[in-house]
Amino acid sequence: MNLLGKKADTFAHGVREHVRLGTKISETVKGKLSLGARILQVGGLEKIFKQLFSFREGEKLLKACQCYLSTTAGPIAGLLFISSEKVAFCSERSIKVPCANGEYVRVHYKVVVPVEKIKGVNQSENRKKPWQKYMEIVTVDGFDIWFMGFLNYHKAFKCLQRAISQRLEDVDTLKVA
Repeated sequence: MNLLGKKADTFAHGVREHVRLGTKISETVKGKLSLGARILQVGGLEKIFKQLFSFREGEKLLKACQCYLSTTAGPIAGLLFISSEKVAFCSERSIKVPCANGEYVRVHYKVVVPVEKIKGVNQSENRKKPWQKYMEIVTVDGFDIWFMGFLNYHKAFKCLQRAISQRLEDVDTLKVA
């Protein structure tokens, strides 16, 4: 029973952290409801993934989770997709981006990193608030991408580690063959 209580407590901290990163609780809840409706409308997370990102034959979606992408302008809420081929993020809401003609266009903020371009993944936490956990993806070309505010941080981290190690095993198998 103690393990169940610890899992519930960890999940509650994840929800609180996820909501805390949003601008206003009402906006966060509205965004989550809108996202849920979109997932149902499209027919599931895998179909959303296939709509948003190029999808190769044999590629498998391993996990999709809600989190925030850390940017210099502040955290952006969205979905992190972990597949056998890539790690991809798409914002829940569109953002305004200036065009060359001076007008603005609304687009979803997207980040895509092929798994073979990932050098490593690191975990970090706030020392004063250990429930605030962060995940850093480091690419082979020196970029680092930070995610935070996961509802279930440990599952997302383990899944990402598994995807990277599986890809490395696949590459090693190809070298031997």
